Amino acid sequence: MEKTFAMIKPDAVNRGLIGEIISRFENSGLKIEALKMINANPDIVANLYPDNEDWLRSVGQKMSNTYKRYEKDIVADMGTDDTLELGKMVRQWLVEYITMGPIVIMILSGNHAVDVVRKLIWDTNPVLAQPGSIRGDFSVDSADFANSAHRAIYNLVHASGSVKEAEDEIALWFGGN
Repeated sequence: MEKTFAMIKPDAVNRGLIGEIISRFENSGLKIEALKMINANPDIVANLYPDNEDWLRSVGQKMSNTYKRYEKDIVADMGTDDTLELGKMVRQWLVEYITMGPIVIMILSGNHAVDVVRKLIWDTNPVLAQPGSIRGDFSVDSADFANSAHRAIYNLVHASGSVKEAEDEIALWFGGN
């Protein structure tokens, strides 16, 4: 059995979607090993998102690609087109987003738990998420709308992307308990 980490973000908590999201996880055969509602510490949240140049540039490039896709002027809106600076903005927005209200964190286990949870939540940009997925059914946000508002994408949930990432995130949020 594999373990993974998942978080129900403040926008989902605020909208009363905790039960629906947990039901989706349980209905897929996953078992809840641990669960708690907390107000996230900004220092812990900052550790969730890498602060290295490769990750920051990758995130900044995604933002740049969104602006190109929708034929918008990134320099006029963001003041720069430098992918490192854009990535730093997004990282800060993510910390602000996760700390704007209560979150629910959990450890889930099951056969291929990481992949099952990722399939249930789908794409980080909700407008691209498939119907039937958590983000596809419940989020109406998009990268271009969030960027123009200078904030993170409100996409309801976070989930580990690999077994190693799950181990790191479980240790970060649950401290080995």
